[in-house]
Amino acid sequence: MTIANFAIEYYQYLKPDGTLCQPLPKGLDNNALLELYRLMHLLRMFDGRAINLQRVGKLGTYASTLGQEAIGVAMGHAMYADDVLVPYYRDYGAQYQRGVAFHKILQYWGGDERGSDFDNAEDFPICVPIASQSVIATGVATAIKYRQQKRAVVTTIGEGGTSEGDFYEALNVAGAWNLPVVFVVNNNQWAISVSREQQTHCQTIAQKAIAAGFSGEQVDGNDAIAVHERMRLALEKARSGGGPTLIEAITYRLCDHTTADDANRYRPKEELDMAWQVEPLVRLRAYLTAQKVWDDSKEEALLLECRKDIDKDVDIYLSIKPAPVTDMIDYMYAEWPEALKEQRATLLQFGGSPHD
Repeated sequence: MTIANFAIEYYQYLKPDGTLCQPLPKGLDNNALLELYRLMHLLRMFDGRAINLQRVGKLGTYASTLGQEAIGVAMGHAMYADDVLVPYYRDYGAQYQRGVAFHKILQYWGGDERGSDFDNAEDFPICVPIASQSVIATGVATAIKYRQQKRAVVTTIGEGGTSEGDFYEALNVAGAWNLPVVFVVNNNQWAISVSREQQTHCQTIAQKAIAAGFSGEQVDGNDAIAVHERMRLALEKARSGGGPTLIEAITYRLCDHTTADDANRYRPKEELDMAWQVEPLVRLRAYLTAQKVWDDSKEEALLLECRKDIDKDVDIYLSIKPAPVTDMIDYMYAEWPEALKEQRATLLQFGGSPHD
């Protein structure tokens, strides 16, 4: 006999050609969509500048968001100010909207941990270790529930990271304790060089939530409207005591995994060419143009505005003086062990003054 049946729903509003397949959700008018479009363009331009900085040796290894802009931007736009973001390493679109300046993100990828010191004190910094952020998010959500606050936690991960034990443990405790957390999976089809098909035999990533006792769903991750609406509903559910949700956003990584990768070695060119035809900025622009709220002159003005904004952040980043060499020791302990005192003295001897 059948004990239980489950279904995974797929959500889309904006088709690849820029036409609607269902009416716009309440609260997302053309003005809101113009803002999402502006933010996605800003993010894409920032992304390009960051890669250029890395190529000329002015930035460390950097993780690009090319082709995945709709996820971070729509996610951040749907969050409330007092929600908590526990990100991974492709969430600049959400972080920017939550007060993290682009020069801070550059500073982080430049190897300077002061880039993680930003104004939104309750949001967490970028997490590079795979899936550990998922467990941290459940801890934050537990505290919110304990305090009986109407807030939600958002945490993100790539589809490859969902094979990690930390991810499964986070899902399990979120379901068992009915925590106010939204898990967002950026399914960009490639976990570095491992394809989605090689990564797991699950028919969907979203169904991994079912075993933990809560709902999972798929959304067109290139459709900013759909991502925004499903995030809005999941966040409302979390804040009102309805528990967790897993949202699998289907997109494609148009870039290398990081600047240390060469995706041409494993990714089929035909697949990449097809993905460029359905990327998020092209389809939203097509919709806005059809609505007669966008045209070439506005596009040109937007690109100029974005370039000026990014130039300012790049200039700030490049003008930041390096951290004192002794910082690697000074903040480890309240009182230094003798061994560290000796190491600090050696750093000062060979590494310059504390203010270099």
